[in-house]
Amino acid sequence: MLVRQVANLLDLIEYFAERGKPASLAEISQHFGWPRSSTFNLLSTLGRRGFLFEPEARGRFYPTPRWLALAQTIVAAAPLPDALLRLARDLAERSGETICVGAAAGTSVVFLDVIQSTNRVRYAPEVGQRIPLHATASGHAIMSQWSEAQRAALLRKVVFERYGSGTPMSIEAVEDQIRAGLQRGWFRSASNYSVDLGGVSLPLIVADRIFSVTVAGPMSRMDTAMFKIAQDMHDAVARQFGASYLRTEIKGLTTPPLETLTAPL
Repeated sequence: MLVRQVANLLDLIEYFAERGKPASLAEISQHFGWPRSSTFNLLSTLGRRGFLFEPEARGRFYPTPRWLALAQTIVAAAPLPDALLRLARDLAERSGETICVGAAAGTSVVFLDVIQSTNRVRYAPEVGQRIPLHATASGHAIMSQWSEAQRAALLRKVVFERYGSGTPMSIEAVEDQIRAGLQRGWFRSASNYSVDLGGVSLPLIVADRIFSVTVAGPMSRMDTAMFKIAQDMHDAVARQFGASYLRTEIKGLTTPPLETLTAPL
């Protein structure tokens, strides 16, 4: 049985996706052959719920980013692939630091799996915790696999504020850190978001979903260990996903021979 109201809503979303620009009530009504009153009721309801807005203030409607934020949150909460969970456990054993698996949700990275270090002084996040995409190694790893247009759309929403000495304070600074991470072969955070916290992160694409895997801990331990941790991460990814995975599946990431990761790039 087809539920007409639901079908109309889905048709409307597909219409905007194909059209790619705002549309008026009259245009929508005419396109679908819907009564103007029914079209008005649908558009008004979506507007009041924050799913449509009028970008031109002339009675023309377009979907808001709320659709994207909800879709990202739903996708992020899906069960994690077994290979990703095995990778996290492998890295936890090798590094002794906290491991976080994250995915994008709106303007944040949401942690989907966390293995906390057993060290007394450690990074202690929780599953479900959110951190800014633009200010963290986890976020930069994820954003590195987005298109330039997708990154630009997110970064235009960012209110830049200083979290720590390493926080990027402009769109250009974020892009610079992402480019540096791709060239280096891994993404680095040093007091970017949490003061005295360091992190090494890699992007992974599994089942068409973009994840970040991050090793994080106090800068007192991470500062001199980052290159060795990056080497261990490349090695662990090769074991779980194959030796050519990072080179062939992760867009733009430099994958130098593992022995060169122990020296600054």
